[in-house]
Amino acid sequence: MDILGQCGENEGMRTLLRITALTAAMAAGVWAADNQLTPREKAEGWKLMFDGKTFAGWEDPTKKSPPGDSYTIDDGCLKSTRRPRYNEDLFTLDTYQDFEMEFDWKISPGGNSGVKYRIQDRVWLPPSHPMEKFETQVNDAMAHRITARPERGQEYVIGFEYQALDNQRHPDARRGTNHQTGALYDFFSPIRDVTRPVGEFNHSRIVVKGDHIEHWLNGVKVVDGSLKDPVIQRDSAARWGADSPVTKLLVDQPKKSCQISLQNHGDEAWFKNLKIRRL
Repeated sequence: MDILGQCGENEGMRTLLRITALTAAMAAGVWAADNQLTPREKAEGWKLMFDGKTFAGWEDPTKKSPPGDSYTIDDGCLKSTRRPRYNEDLFTLDTYQDFEMEFDWKISPGGNSGVKYRIQDRVWLPPSHPMEKFETQVNDAMAHRITARPERGQEYVIGFEYQALDNQRHPDARRGTNHQTGALYDFFSPIRDVTRPVGEFNHSRIVVKGDHIEHWLNGVKVVDGSLKDPVIQRDSAARWGADSPVTKLLVDQPKKSCQISLQNHGDEAWFKNLKIRRL
């Protein structure tokens, strides 16, 4: 047999062994099929956040008035749509204070998304001048709120974000490591880049207990910090302004039991196997 044939046979055997091991693990209750829980996870208090088929447990964007199109259900995933009519996140119906959350996600080439937690506020942004800074738009929107759902537009979410994006192609990743995948966006950088190639699913975990937070990516704890770290005040003030209501909310965090959202940043992203347990 030639070398190429030998390599092909070896790879086929390795694939067969991986499939056999996965099947055995699922049969033993160690791993579950997509969007399901194992008996052990159920006993440990885990709850599914997504059933793989419906928006149950989430604010269904299609049932809002006017209806939204920021998320769809695609092949067992919650999928963020590209350039939706409403640039808005997908929000849980339940609120969470201390919790552990796991999820699998993948991003489109050059894409940007994330998961937001300890959400303090949501605000619709009014039409703006093309040259107006984004931060100015948000501060103005906080001062002059749009109370009714507009015909189109963007809803900005004030909270803390587990960043999920294409580190190689998205320009935000070049603004600093605290904008790269796994970061606590704007504040804490991941200790290293352990993302999988774009188009493959990554496995993430968020732990929030009191002020302490952890971000995990593909089995590695990439962030370990406090939501009361002085960095929060310093960097919030630097971006939003020391007197901004956004800065005040991020520093004071008056809401403790909050919704969780999957971000729509105008790019395609897929989420599955979302599960959570209260701590």
